[in-house]
Amino acid sequence: MAGILFPNVDAPDLHVMSFNVRRRFERLTWPPADRWPLRKQRLRTFLGANRPHLLGSQEAMPDQARWVQDSLGTRYGRVGLGRGKDRGGEGTPLFYDRDRIELEDWEQVMLSDTPTVPGSTGWGNTIPRVAVIAQLRDRATDARFTFVNTHFDAFSRRARKRSATWLHDLVADRTRPLLFTADVNAPIRSDELAAMFAAGLLVDTWSYAPTRRTAEWGTFNNYARPKLGARRIDAVLATPDVGVRAVGIDPRPTGTQWPSDHLAVQAVVRIPTGAA
Repeated sequence: MAGILFPNVDAPDLHVMSFNVRRRFERLTWPPADRWPLRKQRLRTFLGANRPHLLGSQEAMPDQARWVQDSLGTRYGRVGLGRGKDRGGEGTPLFYDRDRIELEDWEQVMLSDTPTVPGSTGWGNTIPRVAVIAQLRDRATDARFTFVNTHFDAFSRRARKRSATWLHDLVADRTRPLLFTADVNAPIRSDELAAMFAAGLLVDTWSYAPTRRTAEWGTFNNYARPKLGARRIDAVLATPDVGVRAVGIDPRPTGTQWPSDHLAVQAVVRIPTGAA
């Protein structure tokens, strides 16, 4: 059975999840638990049990994005394409519960000096990095907000620092409350990511929440027993006008193993009304 941290989240609260679903590889991989045919059903079970209103995913290949959407159910929509020049390959798609959330607009940008050029790189990252930015409306409360989902570079500290600055600048220009989900590939409170929190424009929901359903587990467990005090490199961030109700990181496997080499980070938030 899959663990459920937040079984009943009703309006005006929203259930938000960030989850690196781990891209599939054609070759046999090690450890065996990483093999997509062996873990795809565990992922379906986990997502079908939890069903957040909003899911920011990372490392999803096109067929995996379809699998995630099918696992969530027919009422879920999806935006986001791949990071390649043809907008194929691995991406950071965003999933939303259409019964609760209306999609008003969305765009996809590259984390580079040429953000509108598909497949472009820069800032120290040799692999293209992509972000999805959606403008959403909560049907239950009429609250309008921005949702950003991305995946910072795994190999370049310089690229992560520049990506953190990009996020700060994006938030500084906002006109709405904003939620951010990502695998940032560094500890959330590390110096290299400090720009994300400069001037108090964003807060870490984990630090801000009055209720924590679990301990702060390291989110990259690589199919091994999660560790306390390990690096939390997956995030749900928010602008300070967003009410943070609760957070959690479920360390339990789904059945006998985990559906990904990362643990999902979950938050319950409340978007203020009245934004344009």
